Amino acid sequence: MGGEFRVLHLVRPFLPFLPEVQTADRKVPFREKVIYTVIALFIFLVCSQLPLYGIHSTTGADPLYWTRLILASNRGTVMELGITPILTSGLVMQFLAGSKIIQVDNNVREDRALLSGAQKLFGILITFGQAVAYVLSGMYGSVALLGVGNAILIILQLFFAGIIVLCLDELLQKGYGLGSGISLFIATNTCENIIWTAFSPTTINSGRGAEFEGAVIALIHSLITRTDKVCALSEAFFRQNLPNVTSLFATVFFFLIAIYFQGFRVVLPVRSKNARGQQGSYPIKLFYTSNMPIILLSSVVSFLYFFSQLLHRKFSGNFIVNLLGKWKESEYGGSHSIPVGGIAYYITAPPSFADMAANPFHAVFYLVFMLSACGLLSKMWIEVSGSSARDVAKQLKEQQMVMPGHRESNLQKELNRYIPTAAALGGICIGALTVLADFTGAIGSGTGILLAVTIIYQYFETFEKERASELGFFGF
Repeated sequence: MGGEFRVLHLVRPFLPFLPEVQTADRKVPFREKVIYTVIALFIFLVCSQLPLYGIHSTTGADPLYWTRLILASNRGTVMELGITPILTSGLVMQFLAGSKIIQVDNNVREDRALLSGAQKLFGILITFGQAVAYVLSGMYGSVALLGVGNAILIILQLFFAGIIVLCLDELLQKGYGLGSGISLFIATNTCENIIWTAFSPTTINSGRGAEFEGAVIALIHSLITRTDKVCALSEAFFRQNLPNVTSLFATVFFFLIAIYFQGFRVVLPVRSKNARGQQGSYPIKLFYTSNMPIILLSSVVSFLYFFSQLLHRKFSGNFIVNLLGKWKESEYGGSHSIPVGGIAYYITAPPSFADMAANPFHAVFYLVFMLSACGLLSKMWIEVSGSSARDVAKQLKEQQMVMPGHRESNLQKELNRYIPTAAALGGICIGALTVLADFTGAIGSGTGILLAVTIIYQYFETFEKERASELGFFGF
């Protein structure tokens, strides 16, 4: 045993120094869990609004504009890194353990502790590395302008904010709160973005005089102030480059479709071998891998955008750099560049129906890319995350559960009929829903909305389970 776990044993000397939340030693009452969850959310929201001390400027193009929503980060604030470090370290560790590069026995307590320690250590190193990279790459002005003192201060602020996020996530996962920090922060970020886009009181001048940014406020304002009501309505519903009422309706419609899809499942009957007559069920949802494929895809695409923009700024004439992506500044103000050529352009959703009609190849390529990438990532994820038919059959055997009318040896075969199909089909559905939301111009991108819906739905299920177990309905 000693030889096999050598890689994990490297973490042991660091364990005493890693920040840790003790596992709850009692059953935390439901009300207390809600309070802990709200406090964690409050800390996150405060950090998202707290500007970094010592930054010179955050002008110029924002290379991470496209991914901020998914990574729950906010430019120029303490929460600049968002959940990137936890997400990256979690995915890498899951991949290493799932593909057996690191040998982990989940039944051994020390192994579980070492794995979570390794994940935390890796997360802390990523946080520090990212903070240093952001400052040195000139995201807050050049280091010469900032001065060494300020540069170190910014790195420290980002580093400590990263550790706070790690601790909040652990607090919720160790049984004090509901769900996980990652899910909570992504969902909050998306919902906050949607509410802001609907009700933002900020005025923006886009060449037609000052207009309200919020779609609903702009609608009310134009109905009150304009004499031609039909013209006022059509402008509020179809105005370009600013949130309009149509995109708000598309968002609501899309939310409802995604919730409807959440309910699709196949329920397999199982019963206990020991306890006679104890029937149970094993549900296999259509969204079997939940929002994992879309998180993985967003992470890959965001790294591609980031590198493509950096390379394009430095070597814009190079053929390979242009093949990866051509970028130009957004015409309508804002601090982001938009892809206009190369791979980055083809894997970005077309901005409007007019654009789709002008470049049908772009629309088709984006559709095929999203569907196939989500389907493949779903299938890959079940193998890596320990939720494949083989793993589930093993878990059911360990719990002494059998499927009525099937021999034990056939259990895996029976599960194999459903699980890979549910994963691939679910992944393709998730891709299709994301594309649909992007094509109809829903607020907050298809990816963001889908993540928010799946996360809120999970919270709703947890909420119901917790409440039912407190009331004593164990058969829920």
